[in-house]
Amino acid sequence: MKIIVPMAGRGSRLRPHTLTVPKPLIPIAGKPIVHRLVEDIAKVLDEKIDEVAFIIGEDFGEKVEQDLMKIANSLGAKGTIYYQDKPLGTGHAIMCAKESLTGPAVVAYADTLFKADFNLDKSADAVMWVKKVENPSAYGVVKLNDNNEITDLVEKPEEFVSDLAVIGIYYFKDVEVLKNKLQEVLDAKLTRGGEYQINDGIEAMRKSGLRFVPGKVDEWMDCGNKNVTVETNGRMLNFLHQDGEKLISDSVKIKDSEITEPCYIGENVELINAKIGPNVSVGDGTKIENSNIKNSLIQTFADIKNANLDNAMIGNHAKFDGKFTQISIGDYSVLE
Repeated sequence: MKIIVPMAGRGSRLRPHTLTVPKPLIPIAGKPIVHRLVEDIAKVLDEKIDEVAFIIGEDFGEKVEQDLMKIANSLGAKGTIYYQDKPLGTGHAIMCAKESLTGPAVVAYADTLFKADFNLDKSADAVMWVKKVENPSAYGVVKLNDNNEITDLVEKPEEFVSDLAVIGIYYFKDVEVLKNKLQEVLDAKLTRGGEYQINDGIEAMRKSGLRFVPGKVDEWMDCGNKNVTVETNGRMLNFLHQDGEKLISDSVKIKDSEITEPCYIGENVELINAKIGPNVSVGDGTKIENSNIKNSLIQTFADIKNANLDNAMIGNHAKFDGKFTQISIGDYSVLE
């Protein structure tokens, strides 16, 4: 089994945090989004992962590539890097990894997280993972027949068609079929808004008679912008806390401070006269002094003093001294 992860864009909606680190490598509860994504996919598949192929931008850099290889290796899988030189859509991104598009595979976009406990129907030609939503007009949705098979895929329907939204994770019994259909899309120069979309390849597969079924997830968490990323961090912390996962490092130095769980506290964090939590992630090497922080995501080696933060996101090596709230500052920023 393979996992194909298109992640070529850095994530403009999450700036300034993605100016130095691509969005899929932003940590959620102490672990990069893409790392949590591939781990959770592997749990649902419940079988050996042979390869994880990442499609990235050419400017991501060697450090990012090394981190991605470590993610693949942590699953006992081969890691492969492909480059998308132009932002030409989801279908184009997948085709940048065409050498890996053989056999059974999951295609997953690296800006979403999920919680699911379902048995993957491997007798189907393809599975589209979906979540029931309250406002289906804002999403691509699938329509089902009485046999629980997908009969239609509708993008942002103005009238009610279905409340099952596509979350951007797909299983293909033979992903080479998708590759062939997407090649036809590229050859025909079939674009939407100037981009080649995976949905056109999927629709061509479905219309050829292949059987598509839904895989329904329990939770779907977005990481599209700062507010939803902070919210997702809190939700993930609660899930991990309920599962009994150890979230606070033994190397944390605590002086006259309180931690209200759930929180993730990384290695060599120093807390002095601080109240942390709930729903806070603090990255390795960060120092927090004379502060009250809740519902926030703080990355590594930050230095925070005299802060009262709620719904905040602070980047790596940032320095903050003040009484602002609802802030969002990126790597190496300084507020004094």
